[in-house]
Amino acid sequence: ARDGLGHPVADKNIFADFSDKEQMLSIARAEGVSAVCSGCNDFALLSTVFVTEKLGLKGHDSLKISETIHHKDRFRALAEKLEIASPKAVQVKSIEDLEKALLTLKFPLIIKPIDLTGGKGVRCVETAEEAMDAYHHAFERTRESHIIVEEFIEGKNHGLSAFLVDQKVAFYFSDNEQYYLNKYMVSGANSPTIVSESSLKQLCAYSEKIAKDLQLVDGNLHIQFIEHPTLGPYIIEICRRPPGDLYIQFVEYATGVPYSEYLILAETGGDVRNIKQEPTKGFWLRHCIMAKEEGILEDVYFAPEIKSNVFDKLLWYKKGEKVQDKLYYKAGIVFLKFDSLKEMQEKTTLMNEYIQCKINPIK
Repeated sequence: ARDGLGHPVADKNIFADFSDKEQMLSIARAEGVSAVCSGCNDFALLSTVFVTEKLGLKGHDSLKISETIHHKDRFRALAEKLEIASPKAVQVKSIEDLEKALLTLKFPLIIKPIDLTGGKGVRCVETAEEAMDAYHHAFERTRESHIIVEEFIEGKNHGLSAFLVDQKVAFYFSDNEQYYLNKYMVSGANSPTIVSESSLKQLCAYSEKIAKDLQLVDGNLHIQFIEHPTLGPYIIEICRRPPGDLYIQFVEYATGVPYSEYLILAETGGDVRNIKQEPTKGFWLRHCIMAKEEGILEDVYFAPEIKSNVFDKLLWYKKGEKVQDKLYYKAGIVFLKFDSLKEMQEKTTLMNEYIQCKINPIK
């Protein structure tokens, strides 16, 4: 038996590789599905749009358009065409390509696969020697024949989840991102955002420019960006799938907007014109419980200082389980609510001390 979170409540479970587009199409045909919703993964999204395009179902863009958004090299090219601020980047297929890229780009550089998320295969490099190691590291992980090398952007990391209706931003939500040991994978996000109003307006304008150029269908457009101290927002990642780690629940708690309902309506071809802009009400944090070391998980500790702030939580860890990779292991997700911006900011900074995985060494 499988113990996935959604399996007990599903009417039917079929276990298959969701990145296998043809297999997903075969299952969809066999089941006679009338709509498909994507999971919180780029491969799931690309399989979803492949299936809906083949079956003529509503709610999604074409595979070609989706690959333009989700493949990092194609999006960088689109951003350059539309004059959207994004890191200067070069597609690299070989060591010769890498050597040429190093002549045109300025260190430090980010080297990463074009098809993966969550910081997988990503490295920041300062020298040509480090770049060579990062090149091999990225190619070991990608399923594609090329990777991307781009200039590092200085600034603070944030997310913006926009909801498109008729290629206009009808709703958006922005956050402040936190990172733990893995500097390329978000471990937490709080709101209200500290992003400037001018940057938020710029990102909404970028979203609408992308939507118009690609003729995007209604639904979510999620952006991860860096706000440069003087140059404004640079788009780092972009996707049309739901963000992971219960981000949709985070948006709902913070704004009161039933975001999950609108996402499902959009993906099933429904009418989403009723969605309206709402600001963050209160002070919120979505925090992923991560480990600082490998070993055997004894338990998860919640400090007395934050117990009254815990609004909701989903814990899936099992006492005695092995933490094999501290960079990716998660014991659960916690939503916290605070009384003030000051309390939110101060406690967010210390959250990995307030909520800890107690780890024993492997004997």
